[in-house]
Amino acid sequence: MSRLTWRAGLGVGVVAALCGLLVSSLSAEPAIEVDPAYRAEVVVAGVPRPIQVALDASGRLVILSHGWRGDAAAEIYRLDPGALPLDVSRAPRMMVPFASEPRQVAFGSLAVDPRSGDLFMGEENGNRVYRLSPRGRLSLFGIGLNHLLGGSTLTFDRGGRLVVLDYASPEVQQRSETPPSPSLDGLADGAYHGPVVLRVDPHEESPLPRRFDLIPPVLPGSVGAPRGVEPLYRFISVAAMPAGDLLFLDSVGQLLRLTPDHTLRLLARLPSGHYHRTHMAVGSDGSVFVSSGFQIRQVFRVSPEGAVSVVARHLGDPEGIAVSEAGDVFVAENALHRVVRIRPSLRPPPPSPR
Repeated sequence: MSRLTWRAGLGVGVVAALCGLLVSSLSAEPAIEVDPAYRAEVVVAGVPRPIQVALDASGRLVILSHGWRGDAAAEIYRLDPGALPLDVSRAPRMMVPFASEPRQVAFGSLAVDPRSGDLFMGEENGNRVYRLSPRGRLSLFGIGLNHLLGGSTLTFDRGGRLVVLDYASPEVQQRSETPPSPSLDGLADGAYHGPVVLRVDPHEESPLPRRFDLIPPVLPGSVGAPRGVEPLYRFISVAAMPAGDLLFLDSVGQLLRLTPDHTLRLLARLPSGHYHRTHMAVGSDGSVFVSSGFQIRQVFRVSPEGAVSVVARHLGDPEGIAVSEAGDVFVAENALHRVVRIRPSLRPPPPSPR
């Protein structure tokens, strides 16, 4: 998977009625409800099935899409926020082909290295992580995971280390391309069911691809579940907090905070529901924004103290989410092929010049 191609336009096979819908979607009001403290606007239209969004070090909006045709692991857009709103239905995008013919695994997770600007992309329901440089060089970064989900399963912590949220089970380990991690041998005779959290410095001098199965995990380990918390076998999203903590979301909506001293604490509980393929992003003030997926269709804000509020409702399969320094929240609406920007209605006035 080292040869990348550029793809422009929708192609002849796309239905004309769909093209008309995309062209007009920028002028349409988003059919979502937002909290009075926010306002929403469509800023990117015509992007086929967007699943991830991120902001790179230069402030550009990075969108990872599955494309119209389904013939690639991903299609990637890089957009200048100053040029928004945009209809990108005919804009060029980078196409990442599948790794090999029988192994057609699409990318489902995305994280931007704050130091290099490299994109790290994980296979959805796969066991590999790839790195894409700003110059367009794609390389296999790591192998040996058990089961990498979609959503926010990759992130970078405050120290610039890549955090990977994996899931282990004996059934998955039997199908793995590498033996089970030695770090799991002491847990129930190797028959461990649950999350595996790994941390790796991508700038460390080490042969590639990195062997994730040989890296001692952050979880499992000596960390146990706090009282009143469901078992730790359904972590589905991870995010890094400004203070250095790691935040996890599980499938029943519990937000758990792992402190640097390896203490796991319950931060908040989201409204009841089935959480799947969710995404999280952290604002500069420590607020956590959760994009809840197609079943719940809401965006939540969790304050640093754990208070939960609803920012937006009735979104069209909200998936990837990113937060700018100014507090703008970008959400990928997968079902509507667009990206919505949700921003505070009232911004604080700029500081007066001295």
